[in-house]
Amino acid sequence: MADFSLQLNDDQLQIQEWVRTFAKDVIRPAAQEWDEREEFPWPVVQEAAKIGLYGWEFLMNNMADPTGLSMPVSIEELFWGDAGIGMAIMGSGLAAAGIAGNGTPEQLMEWVPQCYGDANDVKLGAFCVSEPDAGSDVSSLRTRAVYDEAKDEWVLNGTKAWITNGGIANVHVVVAAVDPALKGRGQASFVVPPNTKGLSQGQKYAKHGIKASHTAEVVLDDVRVPGSCLLGGKEKLDAKLARYREGGASSGKQPAMATFEATRPAVGAQALGVARAAYEIALDYAKERVAFGKPIIMNQAIAFKLANMATQIDAARLLIWRAAWLSKNGGFKNAEGSMSKYFASEMSVKVTEEAIQILGGYGYTREYHVERMHRDAKIHTIFEGTSEIQQLVIARAISGLRVE
Repeated sequence: MADFSLQLNDDQLQIQEWVRTFAKDVIRPAAQEWDEREEFPWPVVQEAAKIGLYGWEFLMNNMADPTGLSMPVSIEELFWGDAGIGMAIMGSGLAAAGIAGNGTPEQLMEWVPQCYGDANDVKLGAFCVSEPDAGSDVSSLRTRAVYDEAKDEWVLNGTKAWITNGGIANVHVVVAAVDPALKGRGQASFVVPPNTKGLSQGQKYAKHGIKASHTAEVVLDDVRVPGSCLLGGKEKLDAKLARYREGGASSGKQPAMATFEATRPAVGAQALGVARAAYEIALDYAKERVAFGKPIIMNQAIAFKLANMATQIDAARLLIWRAAWLSKNGGFKNAEGSMSKYFASEMSVKVTEEAIQILGGYGYTREYHVERMHRDAKIHTIFEGTSEIQQLVIARAISGLRVE
């Protein structure tokens, strides 16, 4: 077990500076263009791949850190650069997390590298859970997976919604119902390999924020995948389903929930990076902007806003680091992962809104970028578990009761 420390070690400090430099020099200058284009920022992701920032080795090295802190530190800096481009760089990590959380070591080694490709041939991964009628309620997925024993193939049918990299990804990880009667316990995760017949992109969403990140429907029409593409393997799935059908307890988690639990501190770090970026712009502006003969930060109305913003940002970071450490060292006891995601996402919306207020009319224009940051912040209260779902998870953890 690693010691918990608020002092980053030399490796973590180097990673932090490395990612921050890329965010400052490459991401920030491109952020407004790709927000306005609403297209996947291939050139920026390719630049990230060239230096090893986009790639499975970077992901695995961060995930291997026994303190758990390398990942949130890196993500905060990326999203400090820009949330849309940051999501384009990190989006494949969702698919990788889905594979790592549910697959065998052999499946992990086979498929995670294919979610990234290499610097000369960049690939993408997509994690497909949500559906048009099943967002927060992942136990109600309608996408079905039926086993064809004669061919040792699984046949997938359904429509997935709100999928990062959906349809343009090379590797899609799909959560589907194998036994709908068991609801969330009757689900499994499948890898859909590149160029598999029957998988297509549905509508691409025009979004409020994170516009550089590609978000679309994924349509599965008699998609056939080999039996080896069932993450975890059929023997493990059959044993799990048998226990549930008999009403027995199991330590197994829902495939979607296993992924979301692991990524919640990371999502909190995304929101944190956006908030810090907006706060820094607001602080600089307040020190430079003169009104009534003095810098506006000399007025308590402005100074206290900034004091609250700084405090909330630091509080969020502490919650995220604690959750990230716990995820590697003993696990969550009272839904600390949900606490970090919930607090950081709500904080980010408030801080970015206050930044607009401090900049006044300029804050409402695109010249100072805080309006984009405010738009980008909002999604963190919605995706990978809404704020209300996080509160529900926390309430159940602290009460030990099935709060509805």
